[in-house]
Amino acid sequence: MNLQKRNNVQIAGDGSATLILSHGFGCDQSMWKLLLPHFIKRFRVITYDLVGAGQSDLSAYDREKYASLWGYASDLNEIIDEYATGPVVVVAHSVSAMIAALAQVQRPGRIAGLAMIGGSPCYIDSGTYTGGFSLDEVHELLATIDENYLGWSSTMAPVLMGAPEQPALAEELHGSFCRTDAQIARHFARVIYLSDHRQDLAGLPIPTLILQCTGDPVVPVAVGEYLHSILPDSQLTLIDNMGHFPQLSAPSACSAAIDAFLTQYGLVHG
Repeated sequence: MNLQKRNNVQIAGDGSATLILSHGFGCDQSMWKLLLPHFIKRFRVITYDLVGAGQSDLSAYDREKYASLWGYASDLNEIIDEYATGPVVVVAHSVSAMIAALAQVQRPGRIAGLAMIGGSPCYIDSGTYTGGFSLDEVHELLATIDENYLGWSSTMAPVLMGAPEQPALAEELHGSFCRTDAQIARHFARVIYLSDHRQDLAGLPIPTLILQCTGDPVVPVAVGEYLHSILPDSQLTLIDNMGHFPQLSAPSACSAAIDAFLTQYGLVHG
C-alpha cells in the first residue's frame, strides 16, 4: 500500500524537526489551513487525511482494522517512519489527540512532543469522571447520526464551530461533514464515542500540551483537567473561546499556545 495515496500525505516547509498535523472526525487536513503557514517557516510539516476522510484512499478502509483507534495509531507510526526527519511533534485535534497518544504507546519515544487540541480519552461520564455525556446521550447521538447523518451535520456544524460572527466557518465545517462518506462516518463515530483510553494514557511520559476552549460543546474543561492530572509532563492551556475548532475560530491564540509549548520544551530551533 502506497502511504502517500492511502493517507493523502502532503509535505511542506523545511526544518530540522517534523511537525505532523492530524485532524478530527468528519474533517480532513484542510482544517489546518490557518495554522499551516505559521509553522512551515520552521518545520518540515506533514499533513494527512485519516483513512476514510478527505482525499484518502477509501478502498483502504477496513472496518476490522479501524474498529478501534489503534488502527489509526499504526497508520500514524507508518507515516512517521516514512516521512519524518529529526524530532517529531504531533499537533492533533479531537480524536487524533488519542490516536497520537496511542501511537506513542505503540512506539515509545518516537514522538518528542504532543499538542492535543480538544482531545478526550472518554466521552462518557463514569463515577467521578466527567466525560460530558451520559451513556444514554451517547447512544442517542449515535442513533441520530445513523438515521440522518446529513441532518445531524447541518444542525451540529454551527454548534461545533461556535463562531457565529464567522458563519463561513460553520458552512465550511458542514461542507466537510457532507463530503465524508456517511457509512464510514457512522462507523467512526461509534468507535470514537464508545472508546475509553484513560488507562492507556495514564502516566504517558511525553511532553504534552492540553489545549482546550473554555466553551467546547463536546469536551468539557473537566476532561482537560483530568488529562493534566494523569499525564506527568503536561500543561493545560485554556482558550477563552466557544467551539471545538480553535485552529479555525481562534487561530492566533492556538498558534501562540503551541509556540509557547514548543519553546518551553526546546522542540523548535531557529
